[in-house]
Amino acid sequence: MVIEGPEVLHDRHAEREVLGRLLEAVRGGQSRVLVICGEAGVGKTALVESAIRAASGFRVMRAVGVESEMELAFAALQQLCGPLLGRLGQLPAPQEDALGVAFGLRAGDAPDRFLVGLAVLSLLSEVAGEQPLLCVVDDAQWLDRASAQALVFVARRVLAESVALVFVTRDPVEELGGLPKLAVEGLANDDARDLLGSAFRVPLDERVRERLIAETRGNPLALLELPRGLTAAELAGGFGLPDAPGVSGRIEDSFRRRLAGLPGATQRLLLVAAAEPTGDPVLVWQAAGRLGIGVHAAADTDGLLAIDTRVTFRHPLVRSTVYSAATPQERQAVHRALADATDPEVDPDRRAWHLAAAAPGPDEHVAAELESSAGRAQARGGLAAAAAFLERATALTLEPKPRAERALAAAQAKHLAGALDPALTLLSTAESGPLDEIQRAQADLLRGQIAFASRRGGDAARLLLEAAKRLEPLDRSLARETYAEAFAAAMYAGRLTDGDPVLKVAEAARGAKPAGASRRAPSAVDLLLDGQALLITEGPGTAMPMLKRALNAFRGSGLSNDELLRWLWLVCVTAIHLWDEESWRVLSDRYVQLARDVGALTVLPLALNYAAGCRMHAGEFASAAALGEEARTVSVAISNPDVAISSLFLAGWRGREAEALRLIEASDQDAISRGEGRRIGAARYAAAVLYNGLGRYELALAAAQQALEYQRELATSSWALAEQIEAATRSGRREPAAHALAQLSEIARASESDWALGIEARSRALMSAAETAEGLYRDAIDRLRRTSVRSELARCHLLYGEWLRRQKRRLDAREQLRSAHQLFTAFGMEAFAERARAELAATGEHARKRTVETRDDLTPQEAQISRLAAEGATNQEIAAQLFISPSTVDYHLRKAFRKLGVNSRRQLKHHVIQPTAHAGPAAREP
Repeated sequence: MVIEGPEVLHDRHAEREVLGRLLEAVRGGQSRVLVICGEAGVGKTALVESAIRAASGFRVMRAVGVESEMELAFAALQQLCGPLLGRLGQLPAPQEDALGVAFGLRAGDAPDRFLVGLAVLSLLSEVAGEQPLLCVVDDAQWLDRASAQALVFVARRVLAESVALVFVTRDPVEELGGLPKLAVEGLANDDARDLLGSAFRVPLDERVRERLIAETRGNPLALLELPRGLTAAELAGGFGLPDAPGVSGRIEDSFRRRLAGLPGATQRLLLVAAAEPTGDPVLVWQAAGRLGIGVHAAADTDGLLAIDTRVTFRHPLVRSTVYSAATPQERQAVHRALADATDPEVDPDRRAWHLAAAAPGPDEHVAAELESSAGRAQARGGLAAAAAFLERATALTLEPKPRAERALAAAQAKHLAGALDPALTLLSTAESGPLDEIQRAQADLLRGQIAFASRRGGDAARLLLEAAKRLEPLDRSLARETYAEAFAAAMYAGRLTDGDPVLKVAEAARGAKPAGASRRAPSAVDLLLDGQALLITEGPGTAMPMLKRALNAFRGSGLSNDELLRWLWLVCVTAIHLWDEESWRVLSDRYVQLARDVGALTVLPLALNYAAGCRMHAGEFASAAALGEEARTVSVAISNPDVAISSLFLAGWRGREAEALRLIEASDQDAISRGEGRRIGAARYAAAVLYNGLGRYELALAAAQQALEYQRELATSSWALAEQIEAATRSGRREPAAHALAQLSEIARASESDWALGIEARSRALMSAAETAEGLYRDAIDRLRRTSVRSELARCHLLYGEWLRRQKRRLDAREQLRSAHQLFTAFGMEAFAERARAELAATGEHARKRTVETRDDLTPQEAQISRLAAEGATNQEIAAQLFISPSTVDYHLRKAFRKLGVNSRRQLKHHVIQPTAHAGPAAREP
């Protein structure tokens, strides 16, 4: 049998057209992402090679996923970016540091894996500014997890760069879900016949030909490989045709037959190459020499292997076939040789991995080396790699105590890497061994953390509380942190759990004193945790002084970034519950900036959500929408669920009923599935605002009462009190209004803030007789005017104006209603604006309808980028802040310029900086 010349592409017109359009778009300055998927041998690589040949003028960069490299952090990413490392100095400092640490080029704290992705995006954007760039990632099903996450982050963020990012995968890859896909299937019958005819000169029986085509489903590699080893008679008559299940299995059988026909030394050389994933010919020959394999072994590999500047197999299935065909003893010998050939100073982790594969049984020395590798991997941010090293170390450990300890460390690393089920398996292994008391408490803590990560509700709060109690006599600092985690779990679960989990945690936490408490002043964290425990157990009157001290401490300096990232979410909640809008703004902005500065992208959406809520209360709805949109896009980019509620709040405050109800329904469903009862309370609060704006007070009252069913939801439960008072008084329901006012008054007196006292005065005015109501309304307006909470000030003007009109004081009413209408219109509070317009009309004055401003046509991201540009930020500064590339910033700015009809940044300010922007309370009164 004779096989002719190189393989050629048959058919594939549609697939090549897709790739051609991709290249043309990138030539035109756009970015494109494509996942090419299909079974082994179907022709994916041939398609990519044809695209590379067609990519004239492109710079081409490649990486290949290798099965044995899946546990080495950033291995594939380093392949791809290796040629660009000389450009690291051009990156912003946090990105340069992140990529340098990830690649082991410098020491430093483990970088956020998504900041690594941003650094790669910046590198690719820099190169694409010089010439179009085609990045090919082959065998993506074997990418190490750290590389996969970083590359998918890039794929979801490229927009206006001349970059094509093409993933080639045999099996579905979870991280690649949602990206544009091109499925490659077998050749059509005519093309399959042509391929067989061009490859085989012997005559094929027509029935044999049809059976080959049918059984291979037109898979090109299978069509070429399946007949190998068959005699001419068999091909002519079909006798003895293989009947192995599955196309991949049949191709592997063909490769196995070819392998069996090679000399023994050549077979062993192929096994060395299969076990060495980097394709380094020097390393392969050094290992081969240790096994007594000479260069003559490469003389005839039957086309299965080529050794040149790199070691390459004809197809990835050849590598897997060679490796699987070897006996365990043969594989162990090869890995031992590779370990001996690997420099322990240059590549200690890969050497340790080879040693582990070479170990025939438990080996304490190898386990210890794997443990060291795990530490290095974790320091680079390779959590999945660290977990794999520790898991293998556990398997190689015979002594019960170190085995349990390594299993516990492996379980902790698996949890941090997001592999929750394997973490639980390893945790069970650890708990079955002789752990000491502190380790058993750490195991309890880990079980609670896994429960919280997998589902916010359920047993997480109970498990964490039990762990905290167990830790208390052993490690007070860790116990306090665990109480805080239990408190967070209880708060998230809220109404979806039995009993009162928040109260249980608070009662237990009150008795847990910090280490050294008698010898030093309480820290900011001590004040925060103790104050929150007092708030839950004793009420606002007792807790407020300590919580105010905590806020002041967090607004100061002296706390580490780690402490701030851990606690600022609770600090923001505390500021809201204290009705301290200034601290809320300062601390939420600090939270956002810190998350951006250190690249904590998993934290950033939560921080943005708090900042968006602050802007919403200030009437800066466009800014709030932009921050909420950024939170959503970051969540999508890192493949996390979008848990932000700012868009839901905005829809309620704007009075957009259909949108708000849709978001509320979706939020409720997500909250129930995730066990987050606090989001249900937040959605009910948004509904109460919505219906109060629309003047449908019975529905508003029902929503507010539902929001208050579980009052441990600290932020929105306080806000819902005011909504209940307004809805109840307008519905003629004095009792629920009086009940809510009593609670609100207690909070306001303890808070002493103008925001709280202003809302309390406004609410009391709603329930007061004429002789006292006016003074209360005026007091509320005076107090709220001194704050930045302009949306509530506008509502106060509206309620006072409505009261004045009913007192037959039309001229006075017009003044208040006019102020309310102007503010509502400027903010975009459409339902409340309509309420004010209708009241004005009842006084005889007709308000002008709101004109649709051009800035409303901007997308949230265009609006945010335009605002930052108008404030003087450069494209690179905006890109670093929003986790996009400078080219994407420029793309959005050009679109915004066209929509706004401007041609310079200086002109942007008039269009995109709202007159209600934060510039001090007094500056925003109309």
